[in-house]
Amino acid sequence: MGIRKLGHYSIRTGDLEASRRFYTEVLGMKEGFRPPFRFPGIWLYLGGDEGDFGVVHIIGIDRDDPQALKDYLGDKEEVALTGSGAVDHVAFLATDLAGMRARLAARGAPFTERTVPSLGLYQLFVADPSGVTVELNYPHDEARALGLA
Repeated sequence: MGIRKLGHYSIRTGDLEASRRFYTEVLGMKEGFRPPFRFPGIWLYLGGDEGDFGVVHIIGIDRDDPQALKDYLGDKEEVALTGSGAVDHVAFLATDLAGMRARLAARGAPFTERTVPSLGLYQLFVADPSGVTVELNYPHDEARALGLA
């Protein structure tokens, strides 16, 4: 199957600083490296998980320039970002990019794909039957071998 483990979960928020304080001051996570996305956010780490890209990704909403976030992850109404509606996606670390692309195509499951800037990760995004976005992260070398990167 190729899915190795849960990679992270992402929360979309209108109050990035409140989320930062909660996850760092209350839960004790550490803020760390985040790729240079064109929208605000922070990546939080437990310690020792730097190679796995953090455990919680907080996605901020830039009210002055919301288009960058919409372009990358799609649009969500800010009023819907409470409770479980704030969970933007669940991500897994995976292998066998070619096999997953073939399974999705065989089932007619639409997906989007992209390279993460500066991380050497290739991503597939697909919605589950309930509309939850699932992100699958593959080593960039797999994408390059397929001529995708």
